[in-house]
Amino acid sequence: MESPPHRNDLLKGLYVTSSQQRLPLERTIYELEDQLAELERSADQSPKTLDEIRRLRRELVEEKKRVYSRLEPWETVQVARHVDRPMTSDYLELLFDEFMELQGDKAFGDDPAIRTGFAKLAEFKVLVIGHQKGKTLKERNACHFGCAHPEGYRKAMRKARLAAKYRLPVICLIDTPGAYPGVGAEERGQSQVIAESMFEMSRLPTPIVCVVIGEGGSGGALGLGVGDRIAMLEHSYYSVISPEGCAGILWKSHTYAEQAARALRLTSRDLQQFGVIDDILDEPLGGAHRDHRQMASKLQMYLLKCLRELDPMPIEELLQARYEKFRLMGRFLENTGDAVLETTP
Repeated sequence: MESPPHRNDLLKGLYVTSSQQRLPLERTIYELEDQLAELERSADQSPKTLDEIRRLRRELVEEKKRVYSRLEPWETVQVARHVDRPMTSDYLELLFDEFMELQGDKAFGDDPAIRTGFAKLAEFKVLVIGHQKGKTLKERNACHFGCAHPEGYRKAMRKARLAAKYRLPVICLIDTPGAYPGVGAEERGQSQVIAESMFEMSRLPTPIVCVVIGEGGSGGALGLGVGDRIAMLEHSYYSVISPEGCAGILWKSHTYAEQAARALRLTSRDLQQFGVIDDILDEPLGGAHRDHRQMASKLQMYLLKCLRELDPMPIEELLQARYEKFRLMGRFLENTGDAVLETTP
């Protein structure tokens, strides 16, 4: 299981405050925004100034389109980690009504890195399960930067079984660099509880919709990633390991993270092509971190569409379709001696 970045590395660059973080790929965008803000604050509102403001606005839109239409895989990872990117707590506020949080696994304690609770989404009563990274440094430390312990996954599955008992759909919001790899977590059965979580979700008799909203790293993400519909936000990533972890294993240095990201094929377009995910949710121009409400609106429409398709399905048909969906993922090469055949499971 892949380890999260070292805390010192996080504080140096990955999880800085929103006022500090300006992604290198957005340098030209910020330059235009600064110019535009300066003109808009100017006391001079002559026709010439107003024309310049309109020109800069058009140029800013075009620059966002240019930058975000050709992101490299490593740049996608950076956008997925942006500290202003909406997380589970933001979606709970913007999407759902009457959220009532449920805590504890009745075995060890409560894990703040995974939040669970009942809520209303339009006409549906649902159970929401989501990774939580925290916004302030204190919250991030408490949540271990979104890296869940075994009690987090046990909590999630207990609540999922409760939802199934009352035929309530389950919505999973995935955003983690990986499950917590500490000694205590391993002693309490981290790997086993993730495997049990995947098994439990594969046969849970109620609709499940999973959406990767930011980072989808390693088994920590897959532990909440078995469902009837799997989607990713456009600039999120989903991978068996983080680029830094992959680079550390293959090249013995995190400085090769960019090459690793390219090799991992972790972007939403790649994964849809491979059949790992069903849908990609387009983000607002310039990324979800620039417009939380618009992103929440798009996510809400997608969730409602899925629930309206899945809710009327008989349970036996739902479970069979879920089984076949994951059973048919992937291809392998079979050497028959005279030829190499590509086979689908």
